[in-house]
Amino acid sequence: MKSFIKVMKALSDPNRVKIVKMLQHKSMCVCEMRAVLGISQPNVSKHLKVLEEAGFVNYRKDGLWVNYYLSDGTNSPYVASILGNLKHWLEDDPGISSLVGKIPFLNREELCG
Repeated sequence: MKSFIKVMKALSDPNRVKIVKMLQHKSMCVCEMRAVLGISQPNVSKHLKVLEEAGFVNYRKDGLWVNYYLSDGTNSPYVASILGNLKHWLEDDPGISSLVGKIPFLNREELCG
């Protein structure tokens, strides 16, 4: 039951749900997420840590960049199920649509430079 509670708590914060929804569209660095969400870099990092510990998010270092992306859910049936459903959930939410609409216009060199 502990792993189930950890997964559910990870999505109990609106910013973490927004991060998952953004990562459904592309892998992103902390600077890009910070710019879209309008919150501080330490807050984004804290949210990512919670999502990572629950099994939602992984990261890959690429030179200077640390790219975060959604896990495939193989380590948790709860994460796999929720990620599968979350692809369809909240797609018509105006706040989520607005965030996702900003993603193509991000320039990480400008944001993180």
